[in-house]
Amino acid sequence: MIASQRKLFGTDGIRGVAGEFPLSPEGVHAIGYALGHDLGKKGGQARVVIGQDTRKSSATIADQLSAGLRSAGCEVHSAGVITTPGVAYLARSHKFSAGVVISASHNPWMDNGIKVFSGSGFKLPDAEELAIEREIFAILGRAKALPPMAEMSLPGEAKLREDYINWLASDVHTDLSGLHILVDCANGAAAAEAPPLFAKCGIKAEFIHAGPDGTNINDNCGALHPQTAAKIVAGSGGKFDLGVTFDGDADRALFSDAHGNVVNGDAILLLTARDMQARGVLQNSTIVATTMSNMGLEIALRDSGIRMLRAGVGDKYVLEEMQKTGAILGGEQSGHIIFRDGEATTGDGLLTALRVMEVMARRKMALADLIADLKVFPQVIQNVRVREKVPFAEVAAIQKTIDDAERELHGNGRVVVRYSGTEALARVMIEAETEEQMNLLAGNIAGAIQQNLGL
Repeated sequence: MIASQRKLFGTDGIRGVAGEFPLSPEGVHAIGYALGHDLGKKGGQARVVIGQDTRKSSATIADQLSAGLRSAGCEVHSAGVITTPGVAYLARSHKFSAGVVISASHNPWMDNGIKVFSGSGFKLPDAEELAIEREIFAILGRAKALPPMAEMSLPGEAKLREDYINWLASDVHTDLSGLHILVDCANGAAAAEAPPLFAKCGIKAEFIHAGPDGTNINDNCGALHPQTAAKIVAGSGGKFDLGVTFDGDADRALFSDAHGNVVNGDAILLLTARDMQARGVLQNSTIVATTMSNMGLEIALRDSGIRMLRAGVGDKYVLEEMQKTGAILGGEQSGHIIFRDGEATTGDGLLTALRVMEVMARRKMALADLIADLKVFPQVIQNVRVREKVPFAEVAAIQKTIDDAERELHGNGRVVVRYSGTEALARVMIEAETEEQMNLLAGNIAGAIQQNLGL
C-alpha cells in the first residue's frame, strides 16, 4: 500500500533523466535536505557517505545532493566512483548514518538516480521513503525554503574504496589462481574496483568495457548485453573458464560458461544453494527467489531438497522475505544475488562473481557442469510502455485476458504481469511448455494492455 503512494521512490530509489525533475538542481538539493533532516531527527550530527557511477551527470548530482545534506547539518564524505554495494558496505562498516549512491544502474547514460541506504547497510523501508518524499514536495512548495547551493566538488576518498576491496578479498577462502576469466565492466563502477580486486585474489582476468567516458555506460555491454562477453569467451578456443558481466553500478552480475552460453541469476542461485547445502550452511534448506524466476529452478532445487520461496520483484523485497524467513541466500533472475551468511546487506555483483569462482574451484568443476540439470521452461518477457499504472484488476479487458491465459496453462506454466518499479512499463512474463503457446499468450496480454493503457 505504501509503495503505491510514493511518487518519486521506485523499487530502487529515485530515477529520472538527469537535469529534469526530480533530478533537476532544485530537486536534488531538496532531496538532500529532506534526507538530512530525516537523519537529524535520530539525534547527533548525521554523517553520510556518497558514491557514484561513471555517468556524465553523476559528479554534479553528487555535489548538489551534498549541498542539500550540508544545509541540513550533515557531515558528508565521498567514496568517488564505487559500486552500489560498496556504499552499503561503507555505510555499516564505517558507522555512517546513511549511504547514498548516485546511479541509474542499467539505464542509459542520460538517466540517473539516487539510492539511499541506512546506517545498517539496508535500503530504506517504504514508509521512511514516503516520509522523505512528502518533505521533498513540502520544501519545493515553500518559497526560499533552502539556502543557495555553494559551488563545490567532493573529492573521492581513496581509502574508502580500498576498504571495500579489502573486505571483498577477505571473503575468499579458496585458491582462485587456476581460473582465467573475461570481465565486462559495462564502462561503469566495476571498472574502478574489479581490476584491483581480482588481482588481489590471484585471479587471472582480462577486462573489456573498462574505459568509461561518461556516456558509454551500459552501451552494448555489461549485464544488459551478456552475449557480448559470451561471444568472446566462445571464440577464445578454451582460453577462458568463465565470462563475467556487471551492470552499471555492479550490484548484479551475469555469467557465461566456457562454451559461451549465457548463465543468468536462476542458475547462479542453483549452484550456490547446492554448494551451501552441501557444506551444511544453508539455513533451513531454503532460498528466496522472485515471481520472475523460472519453474525449472524451483524443480531443480526441490530435487536437491531445497525449498524456494518467491518474493516480489526487486532485491529490496527479496531481502525483506529473507529477513522474515531466516533465509541466507536469495536473488533475482537478473543477477541480483544476496548472500546473508556474512556482512553483505544487498546484491553485490563482485561478491557474486567471487562466490561462483569459489564453487568452481572448490568442486573442480566447470560452470556448465554445475548447472547441467537445470531444465528451463520456455519463458518470454514483453514490455509495454504505458501512460499510467492502473491496477490491472481495474481494467476488465486486461484482467479477462490474464485469467484466460492462466486457465489455458492450467498449472503447466506461469503468468506474471506487473509494472516496472523504475520505468513507465508493464511487463508481461509467460512460461509455458511450448514456445508457440508462450508467445501467443504473451502477445494476447501485451495487446490488451497496449489497447487499454498504452501510449
